[in-house]
Amino acid sequence: MGISRQAYYKRSQSEERRRSQAQTVTTLVRDVRLRQPRLGTRKLHHLLGPTLIERGIKLGRDRLFDVLRAARLLVVPHRAYHKTTQSHHRFRRHPNLLKAGPGQVVPTAPEQVWVADITYLPTTGPFVYLSLVTDAFSRKIVGYHVHDSLQTEQVSRALRMALRTRQTREPLIHHSDRGVQYCSTYYQDIHRRHGLRCSMTDGYDCYQNALAERVNGILKGEFLLQR
Repeated sequence: MGISRQAYYKRSQSEERRRSQAQTVTTLVRDVRLRQPRLGTRKLHHLLGPTLIERGIKLGRDRLFDVLRAARLLVVPHRAYHKTTQSHHRFRRHPNLLKAGPGQVVPTAPEQVWVADITYLPTTGPFVYLSLVTDAFSRKIVGYHVHDSLQTEQVSRALRMALRTRQTREPLIHHSDRGVQYCSTYYQDIHRRHGLRCSMTDGYDCYQNALAERVNGILKGEFLLQR
């Protein structure tokens, strides 16, 4: 065969160790997926890292992809889309204070920048909508509201919730897309009453409101709010 008995047994032991480690990894992943069924591979690698080290398992991210692929545990992304932003309206659009460049505002503590967005949630009946307000520094959802229409009063309830739990009265920026609800007189009056400074995306690029989009993706993709 061209290999010594010692080399043969060494290779067999190595393959057996890899199979055993792969089985351990898939068991750990299945346990995590009981709580977060659509948690992605990159986050799994970060989350399971300390546990794998404790068990003496060295596993890179690419190897984890291979293990999950073999076990058919890779998450296939959803491609569903439902429009929630109506940007063609008569109300004023405010400048983007978070846009990269001179004068860009970068939060250094909580309650300096809040980002707001609206997403949809499919149900067994009609769609419902989820309005969110997230702190840009802490990544904490500070306000939310589920509603069955895109009326401004309904959308504003997430902001009102956030304002009720606000801890400071330091200057605060509210950042959103240019949807009619956020630009409306009703919503802007809430800004004025509470001394909020308004910031909006200056186009249709979702990356200008990336944190809000990311929070939506996590809730719908990893916590099954899309089901």
